[in-house]
Amino acid sequence: MNTEESPAPALLNPLTFEEARVLGCLIEKENTTPEYYPLTLNQLVAACNQSSNRDPVVGFDDGTVQRALEGLKSRQLAFQLTISGARAQKFKHNFLAKFARIEKPTLALMAVLLLRGQQTAGELRQRTERLFAFPDLAGAEAALKELMEYPEAALVVQFPPCGGRKATSYAHLLSGPMESQSSPVVFVAPAVEASPMEADWKLRIEQELAELRAEVVRLRSLVESVSPDA
Repeated sequence: MNTEESPAPALLNPLTFEEARVLGCLIEKENTTPEYYPLTLNQLVAACNQSSNRDPVVGFDDGTVQRALEGLKSRQLAFQLTISGARAQKFKHNFLAKFARIEKPTLALMAVLLLRGQQTAGELRQRTERLFAFPDLAGAEAALKELMEYPEAALVVQFPPCGGRKATSYAHLLSGPMESQSSPVVFVAPAVEASPMEADWKLRIEQELAELRAEVVRLRSLVESVSPDA
């Protein structure tokens, strides 16, 4: 397929790199940590800055993510929730309302393409396992074809083997044709530099807290199940 003839989806203006990263994180976390979804701003910043399952790894600050959210909200791809009793605003993606024909297999592919850029079908099949388990490579390729042939406009473009890749690769088109997509803007810390391990540290803390909360719920349920009636 000729990438020069692959238009950006007509359903929205091209996303910036930051907007694509935030959208991908919202889709991913809805499926991998549903107990903490929708996400607070802090949770979304940590998700964007993960060192795993991200390419490139970035160091966004709150302002960068907030601006990306505003851009997504203006395209009706995300919205903000006010939850009674909650101390912080939370955010959800609205991808399925905007792209009504997307289903779980194709949504998983879009999330990983948004988070990791151009990849082969084999890489995508492996990296979407936590979101959707394709039974075989042919299944992933069939879902990619659906995205390439999305009725309103192609959402994915295919590239022949090149640049050291021995297999066909794919990229999303939500940020426009590949040659016009903006380069990532990596946050540079102001006067007081953050430790290069800060993003990983925040992620580990959030993950450990999530695991501890889940363990408390499990133990409480276990105690209640074995306790005699009062």
